[in-house]
Amino acid sequence: MRGRMARKAFAISSAGLVVLGIAGCQQAEPTEGGEAQTDLKIVEEVQIDENGAEVKADESAAPADPAGDGNAQCPPVSLAMAGALNGPDAALGINIKNGIQLAVDKHNAANPGCQVQLKTFDTEGDPQKATQIAPQIINDASTIGLIGPAFSGETMATGDVFNQAGLVAATASATNVTLSDKGWRTFFRGLGNDGVQGPSVANYLKNTLGHKKVCVVDDSTDYGLGLAQTVRQTLGPVADSSCNISVKKGDKDFSAAVTQIKGASPDSVFFSGYYAEAAPFVQQLRDGGYEGTFASADGTKDPEFVKQAGDASKDAVLSCPCGPATGGFADEYTKKFNQEPGTYSSEGYDLGTILLKGIDSGAVTRPALLDFVRNYDGRGVARQYQWTPNGELTTSLIWIYKVQ
Repeated sequence: MRGRMARKAFAISSAGLVVLGIAGCQQAEPTEGGEAQTDLKIVEEVQIDENGAEVKADESAAPADPAGDGNAQCPPVSLAMAGALNGPDAALGINIKNGIQLAVDKHNAANPGCQVQLKTFDTEGDPQKATQIAPQIINDASTIGLIGPAFSGETMATGDVFNQAGLVAATASATNVTLSDKGWRTFFRGLGNDGVQGPSVANYLKNTLGHKKVCVVDDSTDYGLGLAQTVRQTLGPVADSSCNISVKKGDKDFSAAVTQIKGASPDSVFFSGYYAEAAPFVQQLRDGGYEGTFASADGTKDPEFVKQAGDASKDAVLSCPCGPATGGFADEYTKKFNQEPGTYSSEGYDLGTILLKGIDSGAVTRPALLDFVRNYDGRGVARQYQWTPNGELTTSLIWIYKVQ
């Protein structure tokens, strides 16, 4: 979940780290829309490395401004965004789209001689739908860059298509480790992958919080399985084999998993999946009497998780390769969309800004923009952006958040 013009990393006191369980918490009453009313929010706690140790945030440079100098000249060109804009996980895609839209609107307002259009494509987070949309994107000659796809499964399904078209495909949120192993020369990941996130959050639970037994539950998706694998590997024997559980995307009844977890009595449960399942899962855990820590990752770190889970989400620990949104970016975003930035809003804004800077530099063809991104090195709202030849960031850290 991230302009961090004035980023702050909050050190967590030893007492605050230990008191993460929920004892006897009262469930909020659902609203007519099925959401539970609560005043809880997701709050940034600390930035960590792969050992789970705190790393102070870098505030040494100002982030790139999509407005540029206002003198850009370009022919009519467009950028595409692909991700879930409808469906159970739509909030994550909408966050990205809004971030990009803010960057494009700021750019266009400042540069009358270079008007860039944003074209959005709704995949609903479904790899099959993404494969149907991909040809529409690449067959549009005016589209010279893409922010997306958003999820790992749909990125896996379409990466070859965008690579063959020579179209920059910069994802703001897909974190499956293997995406950068496909040989795609147009793939760029705008945040750390699960090979970084998994060990970081696992070591945070094990080393920083001192948990001796953790149940790891995955949702059987490309994202959930990949992240869970690295978490389990890093936890080692701390990942209790008696509650190594796989559920399915779309599940709403987690009673079997709750029973299994209650029998193991772990210090924490790590759920590797998305908020649409995390919300009912944590509700059922609390209803079933589980009082330990509920932990999850970037797929859960969205205000929708808190809205849907209500008070059952209290004290949940959430990791994310995304940084907190503060300062000028947060203010501009909130004013424009009447809501605070969400998970990946900053990444969407930053990646949009990078592609816009490329266009302003004269990179107005697919090959030229691809070359610009390959050689880019600059500060964004979320982090420093510079990529290795396989599309991974040269440096990446993880943030820990808490619902409170």
